[in-house]
Amino acid sequence: MSETMTAEIADHPGIRPVADEQDRASRKASSIEMQGLHKRFGRDTVALDGVDLDIRAGEFFTLLGPSGCGKTTLLRILAGLEEPDDGTLVVGGKNVTEVPPHQRSVNTVFQSYALFPHLSVRDNLAFGLKMRGLPAAERNAKVDEIAEFIKLGDLVERRVDQLSGGQRQRIALARALVCEPDVLLLDEPLSALDAGLRSQLQVELLRVQKRLGMTFVFVTHDQDEAMVMSDRIAVLNGGNIQQVGAPREVYERPLNAFVARFMGHDNLYPISARQGDRLTTSLGELTAEDAGAGDLLLIRPETLDLLPGEVAGDNHLTATVGERLYRGSHAEFRLEIGDTTLQATVNNRGRHLPEVGETVTVVVAPEDLVTLSE
Repeated sequence: MSETMTAEIADHPGIRPVADEQDRASRKASSIEMQGLHKRFGRDTVALDGVDLDIRAGEFFTLLGPSGCGKTTLLRILAGLEEPDDGTLVVGGKNVTEVPPHQRSVNTVFQSYALFPHLSVRDNLAFGLKMRGLPAAERNAKVDEIAEFIKLGDLVERRVDQLSGGQRQRIALARALVCEPDVLLLDEPLSALDAGLRSQLQVELLRVQKRLGMTFVFVTHDQDEAMVMSDRIAVLNGGNIQQVGAPREVYERPLNAFVARFMGHDNLYPISARQGDRLTTSLGELTAEDAGAGDLLLIRPETLDLLPGEVAGDNHLTATVGERLYRGSHAEFRLEIGDTTLQATVNNRGRHLPEVGETVTVVVAPEDLVTLSE
């Protein structure tokens, strides 16, 4: 953490910044361990199918996946709002599988804010503290402290129904933080906001988490949001964890076709034959630097380079531009190689952008090819 950031938080005596990774790791109460979690709804709906997952203390951890994959059910089990049919949940070394929600040091921020619209910001922030029996003077001091920290200090006396969506989301976050939980759960809290405000609050939320060193478990179906904010990501599908890893690892080295497609990769091609690292696909023959045993080839669009005309060479493919989409900082191309299409993303700066119908050579670097299984 920078000296500037530490100084900024030091003015708030009740909010202790984390000095370094060793300090963060020492907060044992905020680690999470899940073993064999099963959850079924009715006879035919399996929400979780034996989930094993460890979340480190002080980590910004994201549960990512499509609707119905089990991520929200997993979050509700963490909160104590659902009980697993089988398996154990341990928080900070304590088995909390059967512990009721109000006895867990866990708070949740919901997509719907779940605020009291008829109350002031101050009363909303103080609600949880009042339920815990804190004296009024102590409640007010904590409310003023967290409101200033989250940049709401000039709004505390206003009614919630007089505020914007972004301000309400900050209040929901502040209300969850003021009780100083060991773990904060966030159930798609930004999905109802417009794109600009959503990007702004992503950064603010990440900064707050890093300043406090608190464990955040974040649920989203948005791949870009997960990659921007997370220390690690768990990709779920059908109640199972498909892959856990850092954002770059999950994006660049997906373990299977589901993860690749969900992370936005369309360039997946069956491998029909192989000889060492030489792979035969519908695009033609390509050499990979380290071809694994998978039966699919992944080519990420941004790793491709386009040259004008036909240029011979290893891992050089002749293509025709079928479509070009100009995106400002980059352009997206749909390339046609025989009956097969290939997506490419090219940085615009200082580059010639080929026109639709133009012949180009696609250069595929052997180190960028990824093999995986269906």
